[in-house]
Amino acid sequence: MMITKIHRMKWWMCLALFTFHFSLSAAAQQVASPNGKITIAQQGAGLVINYQGQQVLELPTVGFEGASTPSPLVFRRALKEDYNMLSGKRLQCSNEACEYLASLGGDVLLVVRLYNDGVAFRYELSGLSDVSLPRELTTWRIPEGMKRWMQNWTDSYEEYFPLTTTYKQAPRRSHYDKNAEGYACRWGYPALLEPVDGVFALISEANIERRQSASCLYNEGELYRVTPAENEVKVSGEWHSPWRTLILGTLADVVASTLITDVAEPCQLADTDWIQPGVVSWIYWAYNHGSNDYNIICKYVDLAVKLKLPYVLIDAEWDEMKDGKTVEDAVKYAVSKGIKPMIWYNSSVGWIDGAPTPKFRLNKIDDREREFAWCEEIGVAGVKIDFFSGDSQMNMDYCIDLLQSAARHHLLVNFHGATIPRGWQRTYPNLLSTEGVLGAEWYNNNGTLTPLAARHNATLPFTRNVIGPMDYTPCAFSDSQNPHITSNGHELALTVLFESGLQHLADSPESFLAQPKEVQQFLGEIPTVWDETRLVSGYPGESVVLARRHGTTWYVAGLNGRDEAQTLTFDLSFIPAKQVQIFTDTATKPWDITTQTVLPTQLPCQPRGGFVIVVK
Repeated sequence: MMITKIHRMKWWMCLALFTFHFSLSAAAQQVASPNGKITIAQQGAGLVINYQGQQVLELPTVGFEGASTPSPLVFRRALKEDYNMLSGKRLQCSNEACEYLASLGGDVLLVVRLYNDGVAFRYELSGLSDVSLPRELTTWRIPEGMKRWMQNWTDSYEEYFPLTTTYKQAPRRSHYDKNAEGYACRWGYPALLEPVDGVFALISEANIERRQSASCLYNEGELYRVTPAENEVKVSGEWHSPWRTLILGTLADVVASTLITDVAEPCQLADTDWIQPGVVSWIYWAYNHGSNDYNIICKYVDLAVKLKLPYVLIDAEWDEMKDGKTVEDAVKYAVSKGIKPMIWYNSSVGWIDGAPTPKFRLNKIDDREREFAWCEEIGVAGVKIDFFSGDSQMNMDYCIDLLQSAARHHLLVNFHGATIPRGWQRTYPNLLSTEGVLGAEWYNNNGTLTPLAARHNATLPFTRNVIGPMDYTPCAFSDSQNPHITSNGHELALTVLFESGLQHLADSPESFLAQPKEVQQFLGEIPTVWDETRLVSGYPGESVVLARRHGTTWYVAGLNGRDEAQTLTFDLSFIPAKQVQIFTDTATKPWDITTQTVLPTQLPCQPRGGFVIVVK
């Protein structure tokens, strides 16, 4: 890779200007976030990240092959931006950072942003002439003994985040990547670490654009290298990588962070008034093949009417409707009842042979436009698109194509069997949810979730759900093919605890309509967008108490991740209480629902139990 003489001259003139204007020494060894809590020191060919004066993580290597020796970081600019989201953990967000630059040699720049709650950096390449991208060398050191919650990589990101302190872990499934010693060696984002007691770091990435692939982590011992997936694009001119991100601070800082959307491109849609998040009645969990049955679809439409839910999802196999009915009949019935229908598609790039239909309707531009135009014409409000094939540049471009085409036809989007959120929810806000999580549908797949669900659910608020919407499909009071042993209070809490712009309720109409009227009313009122999110207490896998505000109403959800009872203690003094409704359970009855005027400071939880507090 070569850059022009003029381009190189401009670069060095800029560096000189930054250095002079901000009176920074060219030998400056440390740069800081706006509040000074997070600093970075350069060390050899890498970076050392400090939090409140204490080293927490090390990047022994940054850059690319042939460009991995950074010059001293120099101040470029201060960023200060407020922006609004249409869904998520916080609707009004602030993007504030100090940005620094370094040359890595040749035509590669390192851009580093230090936020008050983390670090983001990316590489900017120029002067390219129809070349393949070089091999990235970014490497995190995760020492033995450091607590970590990391998932084995799989293209659907449907795995657990077990607590461990070593890289010496057997892969959970036999076909997962492993090294010569038989240990797992490929890891998906996000990866949660506790470098020192009480300080947490969440590694991920953000702002995937065209000509880019997503990445994962491959490790050799303590060294975890950022490894982009397949990208066969030949690049000319300029190119930059996605942002490599690290959310850093207390657990409360991590949970509340909006760093992933902070570094994402702003909204690309001119008209967003039609984008309406909401709760969805969902057929698949209780009736795996129910979406080819008009009468079952009508049951879920009627459930949505009864509970006052805005949406119903018609899942796979709707193109094989029985008894002479069609999906248009089902859509017409939903619309006639005031319910907005969504329908399912196979992406037809992942699981194809033996997979459910409809297939191959979205892959070609003309077919996709025709299909989405038909959806818009008959009254479909959104699409669930399933079974992608990983993190490659082809998949990333395809997802962007789908989001843009769907927006042209005023369709909401829910990606399933797909990669995790990396900021698209800001750029394309019609993307209201993404699976990328081992969720309640796994009660259908095998029996492994039954004993692990409580601990897994109490880990997700600190890992997967931090980075974006998560279509876990919560709230099952009855059993699917495999039983659940979490309590009713636990299941109800998931509807608040797990953030998703489209919150699909998993259970059957019969089960939901058998619950107390207070529970039914709660399900009809639960928001799916939040003005504010606060972690109140908890530790990954053990317990969590999370408070979310929608307007003037607070929803507080608590989970016990353990197999034995425990009392959760918390401080809700920041909430002004007038009317307090508490949903919990006891050892002798499935529901304990009370109303009072005083906020509790602790609540007993059954094994794998939970609670919800609604404060108006």
